[in-house]
Amino acid sequence: MVREMLQGDSESVLEIYRMGLETRNATFETVVPSWHDWDMKHLPHSRFVSVENGIVTGWAALTPFSSREVYRGVAEVSIYVASRFRGKKTGSQLMDQIIISSELNGIWTLVSSVFPENEATLKLHTKYGFRIIGKRERIAQLDGKWRDTILLERRSSMIFDEINF
Repeated sequence: MVREMLQGDSESVLEIYRMGLETRNATFETVVPSWHDWDMKHLPHSRFVSVENGIVTGWAALTPFSSREVYRGVAEVSIYVASRFRGKKTGSQLMDQIIISSELNGIWTLVSSVFPENEATLKLHTKYGFRIIGKRERIAQLDGKWRDTILLERRSSMIFDEINF
């Protein structure tokens, strides 16, 4: 089951983020932020958790692409799944919901930056209509090693120029 993220989910969300950090294939970040910092970074809408038997198994949220007004409809998608729940369609359930919610909230383009080694995440994005728009080579170091990222985007099929947000 996927539902909106609640304040009470904060501990689980940060723990699942920690699991992602430990893989060294999810993000360049190496430290789990405080809930306040996590909360301030992400958009207030389009935050979801997946739950199985009362346990939070994954989460999805959006980060603004830019603070510039012209990019108000562009957001970066993040989906993290707890270690023991990977490979069980949790990411797909979260992606379904984040796409619907993003469009309802005026997001016309979702973007993502994924390590090439993170094949499961690349497959998930491709399944949902994301297309590869580029590769950043040796963009940053993680644990002293230069890493590349694959840039992906998904354009909404909704016509936003006819809707006043």
